[in-house]
Amino acid sequence: MDRTQLERMDTHMVLSILNEKLRIECDSLDVLLSRYELDGGWVSARMAQIGYRYDSHTNQFRAA
Repeated sequence: MDRTQLERMDTHMVLSILNEKLRIECDSLDVLLSRYELDGGWVSARMAQIGYRYDSHTNQFRAA
């Protein structure tokens, strides 16, 4: 999974993938960003497009 692949996907599909990775593999957004070499600003902006933001308490992107 890299940014190039994610850029071509529907934003809701990206949301699903990111939340799955957070649930199964990564215990924080920082770990996810580092492991997959993703830009945090890009991820946040992409999720904001559909009204989602990262919630560190639940370790997932949730509707704002």
